[in-house]
Amino acid sequence: MTGYADDLALAHLLADRADAIANARFRALDLRVEAKPDLTPVSDADTAVEREIRALLTEHRPADGVLGEEYGARPSTDPDGRRWIIDPIDGTKNFVRGVPVWATLIALYDGDRPAVGVVSAPALGRRWWASAGAGAYAGSGPADGERIGVSAVGRVADASVCYSSLTGWERAGRLDAMLNLLRDGWRSRAYGDFYGYMLLAEGALDVMVEPELSLWDVAALVPVIIEAGGTVTDLDGAPAPTGDPGTDSSVVATNGALHDDILARLNSPAAR
Repeated sequence: MTGYADDLALAHLLADRADAIANARFRALDLRVEAKPDLTPVSDADTAVEREIRALLTEHRPADGVLGEEYGARPSTDPDGRRWIIDPIDGTKNFVRGVPVWATLIALYDGDRPAVGVVSAPALGRRWWASAGAGAYAGSGPADGERIGVSAVGRVADASVCYSSLTGWERAGRLDAMLNLLRDGWRSRAYGDFYGYMLLAEGALDVMVEPELSLWDVAALVPVIIEAGGTVTDLDGAPAPTGDPGTDSSVVATNGALHDDILARLNSPAAR
């Protein structure tokens, strides 16, 4: 038990409610999908899930701040600046096409500290969760969770490397570095969104990298990876994003043993 046990229990409750809403709309023939100003899709499931989570947080944690992808920020009145960071459906493009790889991401940050993370993927029958100092777990839910941990792979030549797509690396001017990393690794796959990070936390792969993510895309993933023994930074080696929701960040997540090598490869001037 930790000081965040009650918060983790609440996060599971939020995830249960989110699962019920999203599952009912997954592959629904009357699913409504619109384009946001940035041309990314949003479905009626995204908005319904976030509204429900916000309502429950207002009931159970009225002083805590809330930041959600669809409805923005509610300021915190908590003296420690606690806030919940929500992505109602991570992988909306999968969701609207009927691909079952999507999840609700729920995080609690205590100031800048990643305190709680729950990643719930009901169409996969899988959930991952962690709270600071209490380890990382996965299962169908908290009743059957098993502790998880990252791999011990220590060489890129032996590593399974994951990424979301190559277009972002091209925009960032790092496509050559990324391609060289994929060539040098033992195996590469583009699982994308939350899924690669959770496979990393389980030890099923060793590296997951993305050049540009919003805070709600990564906030819930960070506690799970850290508690599983992994390392999460941006491309400069600074801690993964904790602050400004309007600023996208690169994310490099590894099993820890590979981290310095991966940063060096992605920052190699010769490969850019």
